[in-house]
Amino acid sequence: MKKDGLKIFTALFLAGAIGATLMMGCADKATQNAAADQTTEEVPSAENASSAVLGVSKETAETEAEIPAAPYFIKGVYVNYAKEAENPPKTYFYVFNDETYGHTEDGEHNGIGLPFDITQKDGVVEFSFGGADASVDTLTIHTVENGVITGAFEDGLELVFEPVEGQDPDTFSSENYVNGPENSVYHDANGWSVKYDATKFEINQSGPQVFIVYTGDCAGSNLITVTYTVDNKAEAAIKELGKAYGDKAEYTEWPFPGVSDVTGYSVSVPVDKEGSGSYMTAFARDYMDGALIFETDGHDGNDEEMNEEVHAALTGVLNSLTFDAE
Repeated sequence: MKKDGLKIFTALFLAGAIGATLMMGCADKATQNAAADQTTEEVPSAENASSAVLGVSKETAETEAEIPAAPYFIKGVYVNYAKEAENPPKTYFYVFNDETYGHTEDGEHNGIGLPFDITQKDGVVEFSFGGADASVDTLTIHTVENGVITGAFEDGLELVFEPVEGQDPDTFSSENYVNGPENSVYHDANGWSVKYDATKFEINQSGPQVFIVYTGDCAGSNLITVTYTVDNKAEAAIKELGKAYGDKAEYTEWPFPGVSDVTGYSVSVPVDKEGSGSYMTAFARDYMDGALIFETDGHDGNDEEMNEEVHAALTGVLNSLTFDAE
């Protein structure tokens, strides 16, 4: 396109010059030479001519083509999709814990992904998916604008990496981000999972214990404490837990939630209707080299409707319990 435009431009220019020469038949030699010298100075170079035809200056074209210096990715979460895709689902993420490593997450498939190490150089980012010793996949950077990065790996498909605002890479869950807070899932490293409403629960972990704390309206503290212990098997752990309640403790055996072919051992203490309204229930199963225990500590108040809402929320979490393949 640039070459054709230059030919037309040159042809028009020469035609004008020939016409001027015919009309200047009586001009003296010096005048003609002066005109020729002036014309030579005004003829644009091929590069400038093509820029003039396009209406873009050389300086502007060079500025638009510039790629800033590395690093390109900073600590944060980036949603990744193909640039050519129409209405991309935006469910695949690159999570950068800092400028040298991170992992990918697929929000539609339980957050599954790969760890990666990266080396950021001017114009390219080298990824080692699976670890530092893995083969290198090179991302060539095409554009960087307002934090949004475009580029392509060796297959040539142009990709977009768009920052996801307000997400902490150290706690980010692609599954919960895609599903929404009401349909959140907690996956524990010990191989069990529960579903919960993040607008009503907060989950914290400390050592071998996980605390699922109810944050909605309630009469007192309401939480589920999950403990993995190697000090006891399930039955012994439940009896130990019930000792503090004496005769108030009631023991039962029944199929464990989420795995009907596994025996569960439970202990419960009824609501203290004469005092604080507190109650306790716990169940456990033999698990790996010890026991896995789910203990609920709750409080009822005078508002029965509120009590029922809290009970339903806690029960819903426990009933959603699932295990990875054992």
